[in-house]
Amino acid sequence: MKPRVEVESLSKLYRLGSIGATSLRDTFGRIAARFRRGAGTTPRKETPAAPAGRQGPTPDTFWAIRDISFSAKAGEIVGIVGRNGAGKSTLLKILSRITEPTSGRAILRGRLASLLEVGTGFHPDLTGRENVFLNGTILGMKRWEIAAKFDEIVAFAELDRFIDTPVKHYSSGMFVRLAFAVAAHLEPEILFIDEVLAVGDAGFQKKCLGKMGEVANQHGRTVFFVSHNMGAVRSLCEHAILIEDGRATMDGPPAEIISRYLASTVPDEIAGELDWTERDDAPSCDDVEYTRLRLLDRDGAVRTTFEPDQPIAIEITYRVKRRLRGVRFDVAFTTQEGELAFIATDHNFQREIHEPGTYQTTCIIPGGLLNRRGYAVGVQCDVPGERFLIHMRNYLSLVVSGVGNQSSSFPEPWPGVVCPRIRWEIRTLSEEPVAA
Repeated sequence: MKPRVEVESLSKLYRLGSIGATSLRDTFGRIAARFRRGAGTTPRKETPAAPAGRQGPTPDTFWAIRDISFSAKAGEIVGIVGRNGAGKSTLLKILSRITEPTSGRAILRGRLASLLEVGTGFHPDLTGRENVFLNGTILGMKRWEIAAKFDEIVAFAELDRFIDTPVKHYSSGMFVRLAFAVAAHLEPEILFIDEVLAVGDAGFQKKCLGKMGEVANQHGRTVFFVSHNMGAVRSLCEHAILIEDGRATMDGPPAEIISRYLASTVPDEIAGELDWTERDDAPSCDDVEYTRLRLLDRDGAVRTTFEPDQPIAIEITYRVKRRLRGVRFDVAFTTQEGELAFIATDHNFQREIHEPGTYQTTCIIPGGLLNRRGYAVGVQCDVPGERFLIHMRNYLSLVVSGVGNQSSSFPEPWPGVVCPRIRWEIRTLSEEPVAA
């Protein structure tokens, strides 16, 4: 059986500082602007430089995506992973036929539905009911087919009270709920979902993730899922694609893709220490700034690899710029699969008042707690219940390695985020005599 989606050497070239005209009035406006520039009344704006490594054939062009190839079969959920600006949304817009590629081709076998932006495919002056039928018609469905699914769509979106209200009065969350319900229930063979689900509340996001698994597994539809929620990608997707600087650099099992992606968020050369004492780009706010972050072993040496039974110290050196009350620091450990292991805070250990000066707080993770895997270490500074000073961000990375787990020396992979050393009590209740 042929793949549901085939992508061959897909590329898209953009011209920096240029946006195509969308109407006749826009076109005349641009022509008039050119004449004004020719007369010297309006200076020409300087064209911005292309992102590093993505420059096109001329200095004012850049590759949004370049030579991307992959395939997806029926019933498969494919995760698209990458940093902001990597080219994920451009790829989905080309596959959705919103944007034409510069070169390459994409073959899609089946009806297509896309959730790329809030409100896409909806007419603001039509009611929710009318938009459901409009979207179904665009997908090529008969009116009776849409009517048969209508009650199920409204129930899933939880919008029965507002279904006859023009959607221009909907909140962004209501838009997403109805759009996803339509896309999931009107039976497209191919479904593209960008980060738009992040707009919905946590309960509805969970409901949507469950529905995506259902439509793929039970109905054989192909789903492309773009998300920064690595836990959702890991649990939902059968395989994933990593997009870096406009190119598909890795295609394989989600665990491997996520591990590579998270590792790329913290450069290797600064994985164990960041020192801003001689730099002017330290994370800071009006009240406080970081001056140094370090990962230390029990001897105080900077390290990025630890044995499971070794303690790990996260040392935070910071400067308080003005008198500050109630500040605390939080340290977050995230696994290589994107799962939050835990967050620790020094709230109950901190002084109440900080006068201007330089201080240090150290989080010590005891040995015999963490499982063998890679972790990203994030740091945050806030005044609890009042305000964030420096938001959470991953700065450091480490690997816990070794043989077995805390209670076994057998060299086997062990599931779970943590693997604490647990005390066991073993007793002999009776012994049977062995026959001679």
